[in-house]
Amino acid sequence: MVIAADREQQLLTTFVELADTLVVGYDVVDLLHTLVERCALILEATDAGILIPDETGALEVVASTSERSHLIGLLQLRADEGPCIDAYETGRLVTVENIAGTYARWPKFATAAAQVGYQSMHAIPLRLRGETIGSLNLFRDKVGPLDPEDAMAAQTLADVATIGILQERALRESDIAREQLQHALNSRVLIEQAKGVLSQVEGLSMEDAFSQMRTQARNTGTRLSVVAERVISQAQSR
Repeated sequence: MVIAADREQQLLTTFVELADTLVVGYDVVDLLHTLVERCALILEATDAGILIPDETGALEVVASTSERSHLIGLLQLRADEGPCIDAYETGRLVTVENIAGTYARWPKFATAAAQVGYQSMHAIPLRLRGETIGSLNLFRDKVGPLDPEDAMAAQTLADVATIGILQERALRESDIAREQLQHALNSRVLIEQAKGVLSQVEGLSMEDAFSQMRTQARNTGTRLSVVAERVISQAQSR
């Protein structure tokens, strides 16, 4: 009961945190990173990641909790196979209880996932009504199904994030939401470059480099993309 109550409190706290970000000028990248971090923590996933389409409709990895989940997401896109893509294309939860058993269906995904230690995966669509704008993907280092209550919680968190991303478009019937998604993808490129720079210059891991930039962004009220630009600019001026 104590564990259940703690999880419920964590969920409530997460909903409040997500809601607090839904203000004018909110940082989409930070919102999505908050979502993957909270989902991994509350739903006891090893890692989590999000895919969304760019302006051409091609899926891209926009947020992830680790380098290996980021790479597995990219591999699914390159191979055009895997649970992440299926969840996006169908708008339905895709649960893989044992990745090793999916080799016949997704050989490249199954092989790569096994190589980095993932044994099960659950892909949740980011959707609002009949529109799916991406997928939230949970990776685990153990086999087994996703608990029904966890699946419901994951879908609810995904729905809240989706509403946040699309709110401007719904209110003003404009292309703002699409522009925000493209901004998130463009920002991710800068962030990845900056992570590499910090990792090399300061001898940090890629995760620690990102954490350092995100902390600076939050402490100074600056967008992650702006912090990333400064890191790259400073490195180039040396």
